[in-house]
Amino acid sequence: MKQSLLLGCLVATGLLQNGWAEPLPARQTELRNLLKNDCGACHGLTLKGGMGPALLPENLAGKPDGLLVTTILEGRKGTAMPPWKPFMKREEVVWLVGVLRGGKSEIE
Repeated sequence: MKQSLLLGCLVATGLLQNGWAEPLPARQTELRNLLKNDCGACHGLTLKGGMGPALLPENLAGKPDGLLVTTILEGRKGTAMPPWKPFMKREEVVWLVGVLRGGKSEIE
């Protein structure tokens, strides 16, 4: 159900029409690993917060996907949040935001 909701959001935002494709399974594993280890280093290994804010669905509620995607890609000036654009494509970040919105069970 979560994937169909994400798919509906992607269709509505036009990302599928622009050639968006879900990352291949091996890349999904890499991205989940990056989320758990690299993002978790600042946001807490359980994503409940640390040096950076919590990344749980309830903490992301009300924040537009575009804001989250831009924050991940570009980082946040004046904070410890680095830009991840050198390591991920925009489409991968969109997918990762969907994973974050899905909660901890989506990450493991």
